[in-house]
Amino acid sequence: MTEELSPAQRYAEYRRTQANPVLRDFQAMYDFPLDDFQLRACQEIEAGRGVLVAAPTGSGKTIVGEFAIHLALATGRKAFYTTPIKALSNQKYADLVRRYGPEQVGLLTGDNVVNGEAPIVVMTTEVLRNMLYAGSRTLLGLGFVVMDEVHYLADRSRGAVWEEVIIHLPESVTLVSLSATVSNAEEFGEWLATVRGETATLVEERRPVPLYQHVLVGRRLLDLFASSDVDASAGFVKEGAPVNEELLKVARDDWASSRIRDRRSPKGRGAPGGKGKQVGNGRRVWLPSRPDLIDRLQRDGLLPAIVFIFSRVGCDAAVTQCLQAGVRLTTPEERDEIYAFVEESSRHLPPEDLHVLGYHDFLDAASRGIASHHAGMLPVFKEIVEELFLRGLCKVVFATETLALGINMPARTVVIEKLTKWNGETHADITPGEYTQLVGRAGRRGLDTEGHGVVLWQPGMNPRELAGLASTRTYPLRSSFRPSYNMAVNLVHQFGRERARELLEQSFAQFQADKAVVGLARQLRKAQEALDGYAEAAACDRGDFMAYAGLRRRIGELEKGASRARRADQRAEAVASLEKLKQGDVIVVPTGKFAGYAVVVDPGWSPEGPRPYVVTLERQARRLAMIDFPTPVEPVARLKVPRSFDGRNPQSRRDLAAALRRRVQELPPHTAARSRGAGAQPSEWEEEVRDLRTQLRAHPCHECPDREDHARWAERWFKLERDAATLARRVEQRTNTVARLFDRVCDVLTTLGYLDGDEVTDRGMRLRRIYSELDLLAAESLRAGLWDELTPSGLAAALSTLVFEARRPDDASAPRLPGGATQDAIAAMVRLWGQLDAVEKDNRLDFLRPPDLGFAQIAYRWCEGDDLDEVLGTTELAAGDFVRWMKQLLDLAGQIADAASGTPLRATAQEVVRRMRRGVVAYSALED
Repeated sequence: MTEELSPAQRYAEYRRTQANPVLRDFQAMYDFPLDDFQLRACQEIEAGRGVLVAAPTGSGKTIVGEFAIHLALATGRKAFYTTPIKALSNQKYADLVRRYGPEQVGLLTGDNVVNGEAPIVVMTTEVLRNMLYAGSRTLLGLGFVVMDEVHYLADRSRGAVWEEVIIHLPESVTLVSLSATVSNAEEFGEWLATVRGETATLVEERRPVPLYQHVLVGRRLLDLFASSDVDASAGFVKEGAPVNEELLKVARDDWASSRIRDRRSPKGRGAPGGKGKQVGNGRRVWLPSRPDLIDRLQRDGLLPAIVFIFSRVGCDAAVTQCLQAGVRLTTPEERDEIYAFVEESSRHLPPEDLHVLGYHDFLDAASRGIASHHAGMLPVFKEIVEELFLRGLCKVVFATETLALGINMPARTVVIEKLTKWNGETHADITPGEYTQLVGRAGRRGLDTEGHGVVLWQPGMNPRELAGLASTRTYPLRSSFRPSYNMAVNLVHQFGRERARELLEQSFAQFQADKAVVGLARQLRKAQEALDGYAEAAACDRGDFMAYAGLRRRIGELEKGASRARRADQRAEAVASLEKLKQGDVIVVPTGKFAGYAVVVDPGWSPEGPRPYVVTLERQARRLAMIDFPTPVEPVARLKVPRSFDGRNPQSRRDLAAALRRRVQELPPHTAARSRGAGAQPSEWEEEVRDLRTQLRAHPCHECPDREDHARWAERWFKLERDAATLARRVEQRTNTVARLFDRVCDVLTTLGYLDGDEVTDRGMRLRRIYSELDLLAAESLRAGLWDELTPSGLAAALSTLVFEARRPDDASAPRLPGGATQDAIAAMVRLWGQLDAVEKDNRLDFLRPPDLGFAQIAYRWCEGDDLDEVLGTTELAAGDFVRWMKQLLDLAGQIADAASGTPLRATAQEVVRRMRRGVVAYSALED
């Protein structure tokens, strides 16, 4: 029975519906009531204000963006819906087409243009940025822009794009920003208000589906927190929430067991089948296999589930393990539906490529309700997995963390195998923000009454640390904005240099720096007040004690400086002497473990300094370091080193040491090197110290009986004055930081002829069309004509070095390269990068990474028409990575074609695009 509204409530409802007629119509499109934060955000939009909505994953914040689209259509204006990735754009495009029809909705992702002048257009954020710089006519009539996943502006490589769009959108456009929960949403909203006008910030920290967090310890699924103290509907658990005592006991037993094993080193007995592990007090913490894990989740009604593994290889191995164990999670009817869907979705793939793409294994796993999802997969396979999961046909997905970035794939349960992941350099703990983003996928709105986050117990796990991950509010949003070369020429072309500089000072990066300056300035003010107090405490009735203290400090500084200078001179002399050494030089190592006579086998020069490889009289072959040479050395004799000498061979060392001993017997006994300059005439600093000491003794404060008390206060003053100077420098450095960086970028562009004062030169106009990370290197290669004589395949190889980046440094070792003109062009590009790197260093910049040659041969062969299995057979590159780099290469080739307008290179670049867009690359260009 519906509760009767009071007269006041009825009036409030009447006023609301009258004030928001479009919202009332919009609500009627849903069969569930909107949450309070959704209603308030929609009301703000209809009232003409921008909004920032920060809410947990799965809370329905996209409904706010959909209302902006509905309002645009109702008022005869356009709406753009922007997303960070093409896959999410495709997903949103499909959603909106289902609601409004294909005539009303367009899609612009760089690869794909569908109905671009429609009143609703879905696009990636980069596309909108490029439209703003180009002054596209598509912007006419634009009323609303929805920026989904706006927290991407923290992304180091692409985040600047979001800030560019926010700053440059016309004032008449209402901005709707949708973000994951961040701890400084209010700060971000404050910045939006300064650059966009009235903006309402709405922070929702409650989940529509409660989330319960567990740890799977062997066969027991234990709550992470003491359940009575945790609000499962909250977006995050409050800090300090008590941890389940059972988990703490497991951790104590585990620790005690490890101590016993360390002392006794027994051979632990396993659980049946060798899958268990013996721990303290005879307990077993059984570590389940992946098939065991799925079986447990299925029995507890916790499917569908996403299992995060943080390793592509691990994800694929998990699927293989499940297949080998005979896991099947689907009914015969579901299997038939899956087969039909996969085969229909894959019909465009070339039949001859299906084997190398692993299609049949993928289909077998999918038909059983199991799949992996990671960046190394073919985009069409990832899209199939996403759709099957949304339909409830795929029950378990083994995924890397990339799945958590924007794709709409909620699950009943999220499992995290380990709390560490490889970050490109080392295995690091996941952050609270990452943990929240991952477990936030658990709980499907409208399907689940509750979601579950499960972490697998690992030996040595600390439950309190896990609780800290789950009870810390997610990451603060930090700007990654910095002006690029392409951005600079576009801004100067559109606004002039001074106005462009002012615009950049409106960035979120500068806003955050300025807010930090407020705190620093407060500290500086307090320090300056304290300085006055210290100076007063040091006052002496006999004279100016601070002047006297200044003389004392100057004497101390001169003496310390002279000592440092002597050491620095001696080190410089030592380095210079080592640089002159040649193979066969006999030297006297002055100090250290290997002091005495030695013969130089290899001078060992490196960027870090000389590291000579020597053999000593004691038959030791060692590479020495600067620490062994506090003083310079000079060769005292010469000795022939055999060409076949091998320092790892004892006989080789014995023979060379014996020859060294015979050679040095005819030399005088060595003595420790004496310091150079001994007995030199008094230097200028010594004369200055003598003069200062005379002044010191003559000063009236010198005879003060309280001199040392005054001196202590003076020393405090000098120390605080030094700290205050540091604070002042920090304030100065943070003020106008973005604008100063922009000035340095413009200085580089002026030096190279891309800018001439407020004017963008012809060379700069070409750079405006190049959005690659290595934009300036591409433009300079174009200017120098490095690509003019290349075939399409050669150009593809050369351009690949500007987009490809190996996942690990050793991936790029000894790359295969096409020969002839292509190899010459790539070598010239590397030399050109070195020249640009020097120009950047002169201007205190570090934007351009070196070209990466690891994809050149692959790009060349694909452009030559080789089959996919021939191309991938020469590399360990996954099919999904191959397609991803090819698509980026296609993007750059298109940009070069635009930039080379009116030259023969334009036709070559266009031919690159035509040749490379075939097979899986052609089909995948429509997918991601």
